[in-house]
Amino acid sequence: MPPASKGCRKGPVPTISVFYGIVIQMFWRDHAPPHFHALYGEREALIDLRELRVMRGSLPRRATALVLEWAAEHRDELMEDWNLCSQMQIPKSIAPLK
Repeated sequence: MPPASKGCRKGPVPTISVFYGIVIQMFWRDHAPPHFHALYGEREALIDLRELRVMRGSLPRRATALVLEWAAEHRDELMEDWNLCSQMQIPKSIAPLK
């Protein structure tokens, strides 16, 4: 499993999707703005759900393009999962990029 971001997190990190070697996760009660973590190999990027842009970190160019394409297709589901995680509820899995 790729390393988690720094910070205090309780319990396992919810993985909501996996595609092309990219792992998409959301942390319980994570800081604003609404975002998710995309992990690829040893790299990690935080993706802003409102603007669909990289907030922090980086992935290879192709992996970033795949993550942003997937996020655009599943923006409503991602916001629903963000709300669930902020309430310490289990997020729903989201279909991978095809």
